[in-house]
Amino acid sequence: MKNIQNIKLTVNATIKEALQIIDGGAMQIALIVDENDKLLGTLTDGDIRRGLLKGLDLNSSIESIIFKTPTIAKISDTKEEILQLALSKKLHQIPIVDDNGKILGIQEIEELIKPKGKTNKVILMVGGLGTRLRPLTENTPKPMLKVGNKPILQTIVEKFAEYGYGNIVMCVNYKSHIIQDYFGNGSSFGVNIEYILEEQRMGTAGALSLLKEKPTEPFFVMNGDLLTNVNYEHLHDFHIANNSMGTMCVREYDFQVPYGVVNIDGSHILSIEEKPTHKFFVSAGIYMLSPDVLQYIPENEFYDMPTLFEKIISEKQNAISFPLREYWLDIGRIEEYKKANEEYMEVF
Repeated sequence: MKNIQNIKLTVNATIKEALQIIDGGAMQIALIVDENDKLLGTLTDGDIRRGLLKGLDLNSSIESIIFKTPTIAKISDTKEEILQLALSKKLHQIPIVDDNGKILGIQEIEELIKPKGKTNKVILMVGGLGTRLRPLTENTPKPMLKVGNKPILQTIVEKFAEYGYGNIVMCVNYKSHIIQDYFGNGSSFGVNIEYILEEQRMGTAGALSLLKEKPTEPFFVMNGDLLTNVNYEHLHDFHIANNSMGTMCVREYDFQVPYGVVNIDGSHILSIEEKPTHKFFVSAGIYMLSPDVLQYIPENEFYDMPTLFEKIISEKQNAISFPLREYWLDIGRIEEYKKANEEYMEVF
């Protein structure tokens, strides 16, 4: 997304100030926000011209000519959803907001169609044994199981490549030769792939201590048994905008108690809830980390992501969540593997 700090205005701005922003910016638009950066509307050269024709002058307030119902997209919207929206409205750019309506940036549609290559590393954890998927994984590593007539891992690689992220590191262990033989150096898939062999179980964070070249910019970490159409560029932008040390994608998980729950105080019954539903946020196995986080990871030890985030929090560093509302499936069991194959063509 494009940075929008220099094209924001409040409703108290004058037409002259709006013209200076519109004429001086490459995006030819001004974003009207309140004191909390909530998007109130947009303003273009055409809006101003119509205002001048109605008798306003350069010193008039912009309040009466703001376009208050612009087409917007959410930070959680996928690339495909944004493209479809833009094409239906014949738009070249769309403001991106969070769930509270706070403006985060502007997405230029041309960049979605032809994404620019990005240098941020994508580190994929693909060394697991896949015990719960046996016998399917007796001769095949879990990320190489086919969903939609291609390995799960291939879909992950291709989705990152769609957003311009082609600098990929695979942390391998179990039957690693199958993964390496299939992907090679990544050139057949339009990416560059390096491999790190885990001699022992390192956990989802511990393997980062084995990186040959330490990242110098924010990088992705993702489990290799996930299918999702999350917008990776929006995750990247969200991480940067919040000055985060560690960003964890989270998924809402519902659990219904199959009984009536009795709330008591001593021996007194206070209330009865019939089969209540509890909601939690769980880790989705997708992260974006800043390079400074590597200082917290011990060398050659098992270290998982929850422990790393607990460390970030204890060090008073910024750890934030990125809620996933897009399609997401953790393929850990046979039932989920079957579900993935049933849904793949519709989703991807």
